[in-house]
Parts: sequence; structure tokens; C-alpha cells
Amino acid sequence: MKDAILSRMPASHPWRGSIYYHDTIGSTNTEAKRLAAAGVTEGTVVIAGHQTMGRGRLGRHFDSPPGMGVYLSVILRPNCPPAQLMHLTCAMAVATCDAIQNATGFRPGIKWINDLVAGSRKLAGILTELSVSPTTGLVDYAIVGIGIDRAQRSEDFPPELRQIACSLAMATGTAPDTAALTAAVIQSVHLISIQLPQRTAIMDRYRQDLVTLERPITVIRGDARRDGTAVSVEDDGSLIVRYDDGPIEAVNSGEVSVRGLFGYV
Repeated sequence: MKDAILSRMPASHPWRGSIYYHDTIGSTNTEAKRLAAAGVTEGTVVIAGHQTMGRGRLGRHFDSPPGMGVYLSVILRPNCPPAQLMHLTCAMAVATCDAIQNATGFRPGIKWINDLVAGSRKLAGILTELSVSPTTGLVDYAIVGIGIDRAQRSEDFPPELRQIACSLAMATGTAPDTAALTAAVIQSVHLISIQLPQRTAIMDRYRQDLVTLERPITVIRGDARRDGTAVSVEDDGSLIVRYDDGPIEAVNSGEVSVRGLFGYV
């Protein structure tokens, strides 16, 4: 598989020499964190055909069956204060939309903050994690984990996911080639990683793909639930919510989960 992925990337691509492929692994993010702590270079990519312990945001499990998806993590070394990377997850959502469009012609939407959707069903998820140097206060490394459902039929998903999950095969009628889609993701992530300082431009693109705005949502903090409407997204990625009982609040992805009142979105 690694050779197939490389055959679909330009010979001059700077990340070609830093790709690790595993048929099966616990979590690509966990392995990427291990490699990053050991000092590997920016652009190191960990890819798996199957994850046994795939992770999503807020500690959720990410279903990663063999042969069905694209599961990879990329190591970045932006060398900046964490405050300058508040939009990282949003940027990588845009990059993943770009990759899927380049590989299939279909462009997903984005559900705030890190899910890609086809209609009202989840198609892909993104998990970003940072390590900050205690000496400099700068980001030592960032891990970007991306999981895309590629080939599943509805019955291939666990029963609890069948009403909210979707694959590219279900959305487009055809499962894209795994190697081609993986190569497209790597190239899109590389391109947008170069553009990260252009936060306003990236967030403008993110808003264009966002399907959450002007929809009724529920903000969930632990056991507490509060209904409102998503109004806008700030350049730092925070969601502005107007609650049904009046107040307006900026909510952060690290503290809440947002779910639509009708279906997944």
C-alpha cells in the first residue's frame, strides 16, 4: 500500500520520505505522538489499514475497520504559541474537504468543529493534539489525525451508527481508490500547513463549508444540555450560539459537544 500511495504523489513532494504504513495499529495518533516525542521531522505521516483503538474528539471511539477507510496522522512542527493554532482543526477540516473533492469530485460539508458530513450523516472526523514545550511555551509538535469512511455500506457500520454515519461509497455511489484518496489527503494537509499563518483566509473557507450555522443545535456540557441557534464562527474556531432563552455565548470545542436537534447535523 505504501508504494501505491507514493505512486500517486509527485516525486518532488517533501513528505514522501517520511511515510510509515501499518496494516494494523492501535491508533495512528498515538503512534505519531510517540514518533514526534522521539524527534522525527515535520511531515512524518502514520497510515493504517485498520485501527483497533481509533480515537475521536472528547475521548470517543472512532470505528476503523480494515479495508474500509483512510486512517492517518500527520506530525507538524509550527514553532509558534498555541494561541496562533486555535484554528488548526478548522484548517484541517478544509484540507480534508479539498482532498475528498480532488479525489472524487464530491465536496462534503463540515459540522462544527471537526466532522465532515454528507447530508446529515458523518463521513469523516479529525482529531488534533498539541504538545507545548515547558521551556519556550511554543508548540513542540501538533498531531493531525484524519479518519474517512470510504467503502462502507450502511450494514457495515455498527447498529448504533447506521442512522448517523455515511461513507464516500454511499454518498457518491463509488468507493474511491484508497491509495489515491490517501495521497490526496497528504498533499492537501501539506498545502494548508504552509498556509496556517493566513488564519482569516482559512476561516473564511471553513465558513463556506460549514453546515452548522443558522441551525437549531444543542450545546452539551457533561449532563447539561441547552438549546439554541448557531450564529457564527470566530477566527479562533469558537462557535457563537444564541440560546433560546436569550443569552449569546462563544463556545469552545474543548469544553462542549454540539448536536443538531434534528438528526446528526
